Amino acid sequence: MATITSTGLGSGLDVSSIVSALMSVEKRPLTLMQQAKTDLNTQLSAIGKLQSMTSAMRDAANTLSSVTLWNQTKASSSDAASVGVATDAAAASGTYNVNVSRLAVGQTISSRAFTNAQSTLGEGTLTIELGSWTGEPTPTGFTAKTGATPVAVTIGPDDTTLEKVRDKINAAGAGVTATIVNDASGARLALRSSETGAENAFRISASETSDDGVAGDGLSALAFDAAEVVPDGGTAVSQMLRNQTAVNAQATINGIAITSASNKLEGVADGLTLTLLKTTTGDVEVGVKPDDDAVKTAVTTFTKAFNDLAAYIRDQTKYDAATKTGGTLQGDRTAGGLQAQLRGVINAASTASSVFTRLSDMGIAMKADGTLETNSTKLDAALANRAEMRKALATDGTDRAGSGFMDRFRDLGNALLDTTGALTTRTSSLQSMITRNQKSQDAMTLRLEQTEKRLNAQYQALDTNMAKLSGLSNYLSGQLASITNFNNN
Repeated sequence: MATITSTGLGSGLDVSSIVSALMSVEKRPLTLMQQAKTDLNTQLSAIGKLQSMTSAMRDAANTLSSVTLWNQTKASSSDAASVGVATDAAAASGTYNVNVSRLAVGQTISSRAFTNAQSTLGEGTLTIELGSWTGEPTPTGFTAKTGATPVAVTIGPDDTTLEKVRDKINAAGAGVTATIVNDASGARLALRSSETGAENAFRISASETSDDGVAGDGLSALAFDAAEVVPDGGTAVSQMLRNQTAVNAQATINGIAITSASNKLEGVADGLTLTLLKTTTGDVEVGVKPDDDAVKTAVTTFTKAFNDLAAYIRDQTKYDAATKTGGTLQGDRTAGGLQAQLRGVINAASTASSVFTRLSDMGIAMKADGTLETNSTKLDAALANRAEMRKALATDGTDRAGSGFMDRFRDLGNALLDTTGALTTRTSSLQSMITRNQKSQDAMTLRLEQTEKRLNAQYQALDTNMAKLSGLSNYLSGQLASITNFNNN
């Protein structure tokens, strides 16, 4: 609003200081508006933090009300190095005795020794088939795996070295993995099943582009058929050596024999997954029980969220008699109402459980400062009666009295944060007040600019007129002095 003027130059009147002093008085309402806006913004920030903390409390209460939490189980194994265990929400409490007599493994085979990984085998096609051998331990036939199809691996003119053949097999996705093993004899191509189990054994047939008729040369050196026999009915022979036979896992669970192509036994009992890691000489006890630790963690999370909210309300609404100052939300009905509602949920008994009618019965009690504390001994005792504790906390009743405490807290949080809830409407109200305040400031600023221009114009005119009067006064004084001098002479 600064205006460049020349007032005061003619009369000696300090017009700038006069206008500045007058404007400081005129600006007082604007200063009050600016302070009011600052206060409103501070309140808006405080209400926003209340919303965030209420949301955290609501979410923590929702966790304690959820089916997922109360159905959560925890599994244990008396020999976790031999039998691993995991559960999901469908798992039922129980004890299982697991004895592992054999682990599932895949088939492995290896070739004869070649000079090195750059040794060439020639062009042609390797056909790999997944399936199981019949007549083990001396196979007499091969049964293709249901749903699997033979995979043809073409070995072109640029793919004839041992290492290139390895790469082509690995890229084919045929259900086998190839590696090169080097020893004192040279380089050997080793292949193994990508998955365990008898049905994931494999056989390999070789077709050479130029067949020299020698089975041990070229691609035919990589052929494998465990059921191939010499014409005179001798023992099984093949160009590749079978180092490990593909077999299924064998175990007993509570005396019931189980076989599996995988060492991961899913669905052997509702919601229970066992991972077989080693064979055992006796039973491994696997236990499944409700996960009380998960409930304790959820209680701790809720208690912290509640206490953060309660402490913030207390700090924001308190009055400091020593400094004669109040908190940002001191006297705010929304904050005061929220504090009363939180205490009301805790203080009102629940009929959801016939055993636990108050939160304090489960070890969650309110202290004098309005925050909660947990008695671990009472909480453990309540968890021993898990079904009743669940009712007391999580029941979604038809009315407030018949609802669980956490269900009440969740509903309270939802109501406060709803589009028509107290915290949401309070936020909207403060935002509207801030908008109106700013509009008033803008209008006041415009009026002050106009007032300053008017005062400068008025005092500039006054300064001019005073300068004229001063000049006239000087003229008259000069004339009078002349007359006096003339008469005296």
